[in-house]
Amino acid sequence: MISAGDFRNGVTLEIEGNVYQIMEFQHVKPGKGAAFVRTKLKNIINGGVVEKTFRPTEKFPAARIDRVEMQYLYSDGDLYNFMNTENYDQIALNKDDIGDSLKFVKENEMVKVCSYNGNVFAVEPPLFVELEITDTEPGFKGDTATGATKPATVETGAVVYVPLFVEQGDKIKIDTRTGEYLSRV
Repeated sequence: MISAGDFRNGVTLEIEGNVYQIMEFQHVKPGKGAAFVRTKLKNIINGGVVEKTFRPTEKFPAARIDRVEMQYLYSDGDLYNFMNTENYDQIALNKDDIGDSLKFVKENEMVKVCSYNGNVFAVEPPLFVELEITDTEPGFKGDTATGATKPATVETGAVVYVPLFVEQGDKIKIDTRTGEYLSRV
């Protein structure tokens, strides 16, 4: 059990049957009345964000989130297949469970599969990936004064905005959290 007075960023809790992760918290001591804790909570199952206040003495059970390193094998229609490399167990997840978290992930790359009570709710790709550009327009000399960018399609089919000097066939490094180009490899 975690009391509201011991809240920290990143802690996961069960509140009223839902699983929340604390994004922000603030202990408030008004001049008049009792102290309270103001929080911003993210529902990890559906991604919604709510703001709630608690008395510092309220207690909530900690939610145990399992993050398992798995290898993304292949997609078969709407099913995406993953394998645990330690015991070779395979699971198949549908498109609704994954969302667009695999748009920068190639087959056979490692990802983290997050689950709560055996129910998978998210797939976390690696923070940075290196992908080859399969299609982009050629850049022109002299167009770089303003730091201009152009759209480029990478080998997974996702579109990334890259500087004009990047050409088709180049390998680039991408931040999967923001989808931004970082550098050429």
